[in-house]
Amino acid sequence: MKKLLAIMIILTFNSCFMFEENGIEMKVKNDSSEPITNVEFTTTEKLDVIKIDRIEPNESVTEFLSMRKNETDGAYSLTFTRADGRKEISGGGYYTNGGSLDHWVDFTVKNDTTIVKFDGPIY
Repeated sequence: MKKLLAIMIILTFNSCFMFEENGIEMKVKNDSSEPITNVEFTTTEKLDVIKIDRIEPNESVTEFLSMRKNETDGAYSLTFTRADGRKEISGGGYYTNGGSLDHWVDFTVKNDTTIVKFDGPIY
């Protein structure tokens, strides 16, 4: 009976990790004084894209980018347009064999720069 209970516990814990979606949570916070528009977050392979029309000042948006179709190595990129029409691209991070090495990425858009922070798994 104890062996059966131990096997059931192991299978339960194992199944929790099997169904975890492959991808990364993305957050964009607009800390600038103007709205940003045409926001897009994607991977090098560009198989799935998160598109956000507009983010107002002091507003943030959080979404999950699925990477279940990805198969190669690459990086992430965020593109957006500032109020004066300038298109900006921020890149970084790394994924391998189509799998994200990070849990989340935070982009903070300032008036003159974009700050990027990644959180990776703890080993």
